[in-house]
Amino acid sequence: MTYDYELILIQKDVDYDEVGNQIPIEKKISILCGKKSVGRTEFYNAAANNLKPEIVFEIHGYEYSGETEVEFNGKRYTVIRTYEVDFENLELTCEVKRSNG
Repeated sequence: MTYDYELILIQKDVDYDEVGNQIPIEKKISILCGKKSVGRTEFYNAAANNLKPEIVFEIHGYEYSGETEVEFNGKRYTVIRTYEVDFENLELTCEVKRSNG
């Protein structure tokens, strides 16, 4: 697979202000990835568990540190599943990020 697309991994952390209030911090790391479609079986099995997989990104496993959100073409996604393809490659199955309200 060729890695022709840019994927942004979003690391989340928390900092504190002078009175102790939590301030969310995001660190974005840009990597290259391949893009795949979600298979029919995977799509329907996930739907049975109230998940809506939309896209699969293939990346180098050593670049991934357990991030739960990614950004692709200006759209945010939630990582709902990871799959180790082989020693070097990892698939991230993602759904469009749902709003909190």
